[in-house]
Amino acid sequence: MAAPQNPTPATKEKGASCIGLASSFTPESSYDNITMNNEVDGSKKINEGKHGVMPRKRSSISYPALMVIDMQNGFCNPGGSYEEYGCSIGADIKTYRKIIPNVARLIAACRELKIPIFYTQQVRESSGIDLYTRLHRIIPSRRAEFLRIPACVRGTWDAEILDELRPAEGDHIIVKRRDSTFQDTELDLWLKSFYVDTLIFTGVDTGICVDNTLMDGFNMGYDVILVEDATASSWEKIGKATIMKVRGSYGWVLTTAQLVEMLHASKRGKGAFKFPT
Repeated sequence: MAAPQNPTPATKEKGASCIGLASSFTPESSYDNITMNNEVDGSKKINEGKHGVMPRKRSSISYPALMVIDMQNGFCNPGGSYEEYGCSIGADIKTYRKIIPNVARLIAACRELKIPIFYTQQVRESSGIDLYTRLHRIIPSRRAEFLRIPACVRGTWDAEILDELRPAEGDHIIVKRRDSTFQDTELDLWLKSFYVDTLIFTGVDTGICVDNTLMDGFNMGYDVILVEDATASSWEKIGKATIMKVRGSYGWVLTTAQLVEMLHASKRGKGAFKFPT
């Protein structure tokens, strides 16, 4: 039986992509030499750069969601656990309560403009099974002191969202047990189901749960907007550090008035906006 002949190398047709065709790649080739005919309606190339056609370009239309972080009785209401025990860690509910009118204004604007709203609800179990002390040996003293405060135990009034900002039908509540709302929750799945690509941040504490959720969101591919006068921190330097980080490296820092004006000016459809770039 005759030995099988080596197959004839395929001839690369003019204009064909060499991506994925190992036999047509040579050390001398480079992305600058790659020609890719990615066309729209048979003629127009999309998102072409000096290295050929790059991956599909994101639409100029944004689909935001409003994040209302931890605006709960235990943290923000007289009679809550922070008012009773928070002095030991420097918690200041007066600072938190100052932002309630601005958060309420943004909630109303987002409902009007059909922007989905996601409330976060920080909880702990009465047994303490979900506390950081179950996992960590190295815990800063202020965090350790915070863990001694029986704040927002699941199922209690302390854990409920403020009446002034009560979720309405169609809003969403994410129950969380860590600083980042993305940690061990359904948030990312729910955002993707709404095709959300931009997160607007309000709530408390700017330097802790807002910061951690915002950073995780950015690193997962979401654009981020921090509303400076609708977020608050009991620890001024930490809160200002977050604002500086966001403004310098992550996204936009806006006031409530600026954001509401921009949302109305950039609306392009139900929950769709074309933000300035």
